[in-house]
Amino acid sequence: MKNIVKKENAVSRQFLGVDFVVLSIGKDSMVTKMLYKATDNVPFHKHPNEQSGYVISGKYNLKFGGEEFALSEGDTYSIPANIEHSIEIIEAGEVVDVFTPIREDYL
Repeated sequence: MKNIVKKENAVSRQFLGVDFVVLSIGKDSMVTKMLYKATDNVPFHKHPNEQSGYVISGKYNLKFGGEEFALSEGDTYSIPANIEHSIEIIEAGEVVDVFTPIREDYL
């Protein structure tokens, strides 16, 4: 199975007021690029998907598991499925997120 998405064909979406693009969808995983604005707010939430990310640009405070993590360019993270988490945008930027399984609410 091949799933190639050229950047001009990436599907733009919005969730909780945050703009993002769906980059590709495989059998069991999904890749997205979050386009965080300084005014975005992602409150505590959880989903049945493991979420791993790579910070391309910007600065963020990620909270989960009773801890807070300062993230910036080049940092990565993994959030287990069904764990409450939130992200505070300190400086606008972009983050690539991979979800397993696919987030149906992002389609």
